[in-house]
Amino acid sequence: MYYRLSEIFAIGIGPSSSHTVGPMIAAKRFVDNLKRYGEIEKVTSLKVDLYGSLALTGVGHGTLKAIVYGLMGFNAEDVDTNQPYYFYLERDKMLHLAQMKPIPFDVNKDMQLHKKIFLPEHSNGMRFTAFAGKNKILSEEYFSIGGGTVLRKDEIGQEVAHRFYNVPHQFDSCKELQTICEKYNLSISDVVLQNEVCLAPEKEVFAYLRKIHEIMDAAIEKGMRGSGELPGGLHVKRRAAEIYRRMKEKFLTNQQDGLEVIDWLNLWGFAVAEENASGSRVVTAPTMGSSGIIPAVLRYFQKFASHMSPLSVEEGIVKFFTTAAAICSLYRTNASISGAEVGCQGEIGVACSMAAAGLAAAMGGNNNQIEQAAEIAIEHNLGLTCDPVCGLVQIPCIERNAMGAVKAVNSARLAMQGKGEHFVSLDSAIKTMYATGRDMSNRYKETSLGGLAVNIANC
Repeated sequence: MYYRLSEIFAIGIGPSSSHTVGPMIAAKRFVDNLKRYGEIEKVTSLKVDLYGSLALTGVGHGTLKAIVYGLMGFNAEDVDTNQPYYFYLERDKMLHLAQMKPIPFDVNKDMQLHKKIFLPEHSNGMRFTAFAGKNKILSEEYFSIGGGTVLRKDEIGQEVAHRFYNVPHQFDSCKELQTICEKYNLSISDVVLQNEVCLAPEKEVFAYLRKIHEIMDAAIEKGMRGSGELPGGLHVKRRAAEIYRRMKEKFLTNQQDGLEVIDWLNLWGFAVAEENASGSRVVTAPTMGSSGIIPAVLRYFQKFASHMSPLSVEEGIVKFFTTAAAICSLYRTNASISGAEVGCQGEIGVACSMAAAGLAAAMGGNNNQIEQAAEIAIEHNLGLTCDPVCGLVQIPCIERNAMGAVKAVNSARLAMQGKGEHFVSLDSAIKTMYATGRDMSNRYKETSLGGLAVNIANC
């Protein structure tokens, strides 16, 4: 199935695409439906039920606050996160539903966390119910399936039809994608661009690419200058600014050791991941928890590698994004990008694979080299668990963004050493990743019930 650029690179509020962006979208959809049915003025109370992973790690992932934003009618792109909406709600016990009608709402009573109940459709389930007095007006179940994508219960079986966009190149596997490229003499990037311009004017497609690049760059710059502790109670200090200070000091005193590129990748990965953890605006790439990898690797291309590419910097950036998007479509079609479904291999692993493929494309790699780069990256993230300490997207998530960026660059460089011949296909690696995720215990899938989450801190 083909996924649009805007579905893969979505703009949202951190720290989690599945636990923050998705629930916010679901809550707003519910409120919009109340308005559409002409029922919103009748609402006197609301009940929100969260299940499975959303219940277990939702507090640390900002789920409750995100749902409040959605119930207030906000989108991720227009909400002012500096406004203390949630503070006022907790203080006054009043929710301004869709910015139209105030109703009583006590987070501790009206938002229930069902930590032992996993709905069969997906581990990230939620139910919204509106009442007029004791009478139920509307009740809907939604599932946040990763990357900010949300499906209502009745849409679960319709996803395939929904994704079948009227585009010239549909592909369900890398083998099919490569066949299309060979048949029409196209690059992977060309396939994506030809699809996108059938869904929106070319000017809008390139404007969106510039927009997400600008947001990624802004997150790096802001993160490199951030200070203090990250929210959540773990007292994790932001490290990017200190890394940046030390790197500048080394440069001024001529103390470089030849591995400064790794330091820069670490810095950029940290900067975005810390911005995400602080609840700032970032881009899902493909998730919030892995949002630091692609910006870091893309900046690596701009600063350290573009001079070795046959493409201009601008052409390379377009190749990077569009190629990475095609790779992500393969994961979303045949596996998952949800940490709650397949562990962190579906977030950091997929981001690493996307970035490796994007970098290989930006460096002028052929389609086989691009596939090999993507395959190498995911192969060496297989089995990666999602075990956030205290349910916060901080430990080990921030460091994993830095490590994922370094691994992505190495994967691309390894692939570019040859002509793209490889023993393991990307399709096989994706199939293996999904099977591994299905076999993985729920303790290691964004529940904070196993791994580091239970062995280094008592939350």
